[in-house]
Amino acid sequence: MTRVRSYGAADAERWDSLCERAHGATFLHTRRFLSYHDDRFVDRSLVFEDDGGQWRGVMPVAQDRDDPAHWISHPGITYGGVLHDGALRGAAMLQALQSACAWAREHGARRLGFKVVPHIYHRAPAQDDLYALFRLGAQRVRCDLASCIDLSERLAVSERRRRGLKKAQRAGLELLAGCEHLASLWPVLEQNLEQAHGRRPVHRLEEMQKLAERFVHPIQCRVALHEKRVVAGLVLFVTPRVTHGQYIASSEEGQALGALDLLFHHAIAEAQAMQQRFFSFGISTEDGGLVLNEGLHEFKSGFGAGAVVHECYEVML
Repeated sequence: MTRVRSYGAADAERWDSLCERAHGATFLHTRRFLSYHDDRFVDRSLVFEDDGGQWRGVMPVAQDRDDPAHWISHPGITYGGVLHDGALRGAAMLQALQSACAWAREHGARRLGFKVVPHIYHRAPAQDDLYALFRLGAQRVRCDLASCIDLSERLAVSERRRRGLKKAQRAGLELLAGCEHLASLWPVLEQNLEQAHGRRPVHRLEEMQKLAERFVHPIQCRVALHEKRVVAGLVLFVTPRVTHGQYIASSEEGQALGALDLLFHHAIAEAQAMQQRFFSFGISTEDGGLVLNEGLHEFKSGFGAGAVVHECYEVML
């Protein structure tokens, strides 16, 4: 029998230990990561236990800042879900999510959102949650299209991307690695996002620097310099199977020089050397997934990427 209870601060070490071995967990699910924005959300995370008090899984949850009756797993990270090391399969997952829904309803929630962990992050097949959501009558409320290279079966690189790489190599750009370059990259990123989408980065520079100090290997920064100026850069999130481009930015000068082509060429080669399975460029959709930025999707696809979806479901309580 699986029981559910609220997460407490005393559970942090045990939670992170479970994340290290859970089939679908990444460092984004750890309390070390979630705690950096504790002040932004009312935490409603759950722990699943058996009758003997042994942990069977966990579920990062927080209230929607605009609607306290809307709980989401998780509003502060790209994907949430139920995390387990094999203990919640089949009927056990269904029972766990039934318990989570009942708990949320009893504590004031009227909707429970569920941001599914894309399959590329799974260390073992772990889509029992999708079946359980179907059984619970969940509705898919959002679907985003992401671009991803299967490093064991990479699709053909476009001629345009090949030309961009050659242009960057001729320009003699200097590539540097290290999170000490975040401060130089951030103005380029902020200007890039403002011009292209009219928005700012999800993370402030100080937040990203703080996270980079906590996660020395998982969070990496790569920049391209022309005449000693940063003209493009990447912030990479490295998980057990996936290297993900969390932030991708280039100035107009960098675009003219093909700087991102060179940066991605090296980042993809590094992911292969680390024996990663996938290289993710992230989503190219906007407006809750209803609009596809076709130019951005074509750019990412040109590196030999196929498509992966990020799905969000909701259970009415």
